Amino acid sequence: MAATNDKLSFETALEKLEVIVESMEAGDVPLADLLAKFEEGTKLLKVCETRLKDAELKIEVLKKQKGGELAFDKFETTASE
Repeated sequence: MAATNDKLSFETALEKLEVIVESMEAGDVPLADLLAKFEEGTKLLKVCETRLKDAELKIEVLKKQKGGELAFDKFETTASE
């Protein structure tokens, strides 16, 4: 499942996370399912955090060129597990 989560966009991961939270808050989930949902939610949260960190890094390297146009410098991101 981790390989699948790594390919999710921020929006998709957040949407799935919201569905999990709503089902957990409903209170009618058996304990075993609750633990599985918590584990999946934790993985989705990590995906969201990684996507946000990548976006933050892109913003940090955004700079103005001499002509006043905006450009991105290339950089490598490292996804930590």
